[in-house]
Amino acid sequence: MLFLEVYGTYYHTVASILAHAVDGTLTDRLLTRLVQEQAFGESVLTIPSALKSGEWPLLDRDLGTPLRHAPSMPLTLLEKRWLKALLLDPRIALFQPDLSGLEDVEPLYLPRDIVFFDRYADGDPYDSPLYQKIFRTALQALREKRMLQIRFVTPAGAARDATCSPRRLEYSEKDDKFRLLAVGSKNTACTINLGRIRSCRLLDPVPEDALSPELPRSELTFLLYDQRKALERVLLHFSHLEKKTVRLGENRYQVTLFYDSADRAEMLIRILSFGPMIQVISPPDFVESIRDRLRRQSALSGMPRDS
Repeated sequence: MLFLEVYGTYYHTVASILAHAVDGTLTDRLLTRLVQEQAFGESVLTIPSALKSGEWPLLDRDLGTPLRHAPSMPLTLLEKRWLKALLLDPRIALFQPDLSGLEDVEPLYLPRDIVFFDRYADGDPYDSPLYQKIFRTALQALREKRMLQIRFVTPAGAARDATCSPRRLEYSEKDDKFRLLAVGSKNTACTINLGRIRSCRLLDPVPEDALSPELPRSELTFLLYDQRKALERVLLHFSHLEKKTVRLGENRYQVTLFYDSADRAEMLIRILSFGPMIQVISPPDFVESIRDRLRRQSALSGMPRDS
């Protein structure tokens, strides 16, 4: 492990809780809020109960702590080398991260040392100065809530001009491309591959009446049976999505995912990859899509199917 377990998200969250306990400001509500803000969605099921029950003997009944000083966890040299390597990634470099404190640190590896075998080879041109300028202009528009004037090329090769209100940037790991999700002049949602944009110009702030509607999102709920570390694998696999996780019983959970409606086909494939560990319960049309996919797979394999 490059990062020791004691330097992970859970330990940073507990360290933050203990810092408040040391200065006497910790309350039940603050404890829960710190876990929700700093840990993972499902952490509210474990961290507060472990601390308050004494399973982790770090807090007393009054939410005080025997510690006299707040925890401090400086980075190790190995962790600094790993961070330096990570920040050299051309995709991360688009965000112009601060490298302060890492100037004299040798990276653990270089981007050329990584070979990808599970994604398309025609990713975005991250090293292109024009692409970098367009990306950062779009990012500035998102942060400052400003309109954009863009010129882009359609898949058919035609040039188009558009004025839009950007909503967010998304990265497709499979395609190795960034996409700009925006609302156009006719108040309709649109998605444009950033690599197809040829020019990008900042305009005035987005009008108040143009802040809606929200981009279309879909909701998917399934039951999860935690066998062969299924819970850990599912939460890691969908870590980039907003989710709600509820424990229903021993080794049984209900998970709700929120995703972009345009990614429905990809979500179907990803859900099916977990096999019987997941049982989708809503929405009904997604359940029917799973049944239809399984029927077609069964027919192709020559296996008998249930009626």
